[in-house]
Amino acid sequence: MKMYLFSTRLFIAWLFIACIPTVNAAPYPEKPITLIVPFAAGGGTDSIARDLAKILSEKLGQAVIVENRGGGGGSIGASMGSKAEADGYTLLFVTSTFITHAATDSAAGYNVEKDFSPVAMIGRGPLLVVSNKSVPAKSLSELIQLSNQSTDGLNYCSAGPGSINHLSGELFKQKTGAKLTHIPYKGSGPATIDLLAGRVQVFFATIPTILPYVETDRVNVLAITSEKRSPLFPSIPTAAEAGISGFNISTWWGIVAPPGTPSAIVKKLNEAINYASSKDPLKARLAKEGAQSYKLSPIEFQKTLLTELKMWQSVVKSANLKVE
Repeated sequence: MKMYLFSTRLFIAWLFIACIPTVNAAPYPEKPITLIVPFAAGGGTDSIARDLAKILSEKLGQAVIVENRGGGGGSIGASMGSKAEADGYTLLFVTSTFITHAATDSAAGYNVEKDFSPVAMIGRGPLLVVSNKSVPAKSLSELIQLSNQSTDGLNYCSAGPGSINHLSGELFKQKTGAKLTHIPYKGSGPATIDLLAGRVQVFFATIPTILPYVETDRVNVLAITSEKRSPLFPSIPTAAEAGISGFNISTWWGIVAPPGTPSAIVKKLNEAINYASSKDPLKARLAKEGAQSYKLSPIEFQKTLLTELKMWQSVVKSANLKVE
């Protein structure tokens, strides 16, 4: 009987200990983190990702290694990110193209709502509506009028089908009736080259892409797509000031994780990324490029992603766009 009681007590004690959370479990992270950037190395997006990685490495005490996986308008890297282990050691760097590409291409290879755990937004900034210097229009109203005076209208370039530049142009057409033809390129670099050469006339450009040519007066700047004027360009009117309401477009940068990533890890990463976006050199880089850092919770970031996805899907449907 005593042996039975001893065994019972021993079993209960073991069961009690087993139910207590392991307080000595290794804290996250305990090894390097891979940050997939779905674009080629060397561009503005890559630079922001590397600034982020540097600060995160210091904050988390583990190396954050940038791995560039360009191609497919960002879909190759996005697909890799969605299929990684949900342990917090593989993250995906995303931009507005993450949403616009998904809205445009039904075969993008990833589902924004189901294939990722939103972590944090880093920052966001407006676009600039610019034209080649040979275009006589000095305002959006003059650009719209000029496009409708010509049989063929005007051409606008983009970084590729489904890019933020592409869909911004489509939204502009829908709101204004401007006669614009989309000319896609394989990246913002080639698009900018042809804009400067006059082979295309208009570009709805991200500020990091076009800023060097604005500063050297090699393009006409017609408007900015922010709600308010930018401190970087105080003399440039907003689209709303130019008479186009609802054309408040921005590009942004953020981090998502594979689906099912533990909420405790997502929370820790969110706090670390929010910290990083408020510190130099990342904060200074964003400000220099006309953007500002943002602090959103994972839930708020998810709502932002889904809201933008719905909006761009509506634009795509209205324009009857199809990406082959």
